Amino acid sequence: MDIEKRIELISRPPTEEVLTQQALRGLLETESNPVAYNGFEPSGKVHLGTGVMCAYKMKDLIEAGIKFKVYLATWHAWMNDKLGGDRELIKKAALHFKHSWIALGVPEDKVEFVWPDKLYDDIEYWETVVKVAKEMTVARGIRTLEISGRKESEGMKIASLLYTPMQVADIFHFGVHIPQLGMDQRKANVVAMEIGEKIGFWKPVPVHHHLLQGLIKPDVWPLPTDPAAKKEALSAVKMSKSKPNTAIFIYDSPEEIKSKISKAFCPERETENNPVLDLAKHIIFRETDSLTIKRPNRFGGNLELQSFEELKTSFAKGKLHPMDLKNTIGESLINILEPVRTYFEKNKEAAETKAAMENAKITR
Repeated sequence: MDIEKRIELISRPPTEEVLTQQALRGLLETESNPVAYNGFEPSGKVHLGTGVMCAYKMKDLIEAGIKFKVYLATWHAWMNDKLGGDRELIKKAALHFKHSWIALGVPEDKVEFVWPDKLYDDIEYWETVVKVAKEMTVARGIRTLEISGRKESEGMKIASLLYTPMQVADIFHFGVHIPQLGMDQRKANVVAMEIGEKIGFWKPVPVHHHLLQGLIKPDVWPLPTDPAAKKEALSAVKMSKSKPNTAIFIYDSPEEIKSKISKAFCPERETENNPVLDLAKHIIFRETDSLTIKRPNRFGGNLELQSFEELKTSFAKGKLHPMDLKNTIGESLINILEPVRTYFEKNKEAAETKAAMENAKITR
């Protein structure tokens, strides 16, 4: 496969940012066996963001000839008090995450799933953590804490300050050239870019993917014009397992999907920050090249759409009612997720992990 095709796959949506395209090209030209990774705090049920969006990028990079490592970061989840800090339950959640990506079509034989248990017996890992920590001020460490789901204003324990040095150390200890994570992980990856060569490693090339918007209306609407205030308002409603009303889980029943989509925030003619259109763009049109909006003749009859841009334009002009859009997106998601529901019904171990997560108290 030529470099142009590999770059196209790596940069393919839901990729939102590559730091930078020039660096990515240079990496592919000089590194014969590049490695990518994504790290996850196992912390409960799997929604479309953690499941579908991340699975898309795993498959894209694998197709591009990149070795992909998935880090099941149980220690990070424990430090961040996920699932009440219950380490056995966190390990069960990690296994649940693994089954979720396999159910979504990630080839198990093409991904290396990494667990921290033996990793943290390696003194060289902790030496790297200290090297990273020595290059960071306390102030910067606090600013990066949004990657672990905390705001600066919240009470913080000293363990929280270890989070970013450990995440950056993971990159170098795993031999990662491409940290492929969500946009909310950007601050940690920029630290890795800035200090990698300084502490004797390399400058990684981060690839960040889009974060799905939650289904509920932001507390502030219309959104504030101030960029910082707007970012905070949207961050508060990103799809989250700890706020089930914001999320569609990958194994939700058809009835649950229909119900959640029908209640989703979807203001008429509003094409920006619309969670239903967000799903259409990043999931539905990833799976299909066209979409049929089924409507009675008295409401204009069926509407055939050949691209997301055509869908967006029709909605913006008022040619497509929010409920018709919701019905179509809901049905499409039901069909896309059918193999996942089947997998969790038939695979005994997967079903057990799902039951454990459904019975667990999701703390954040």
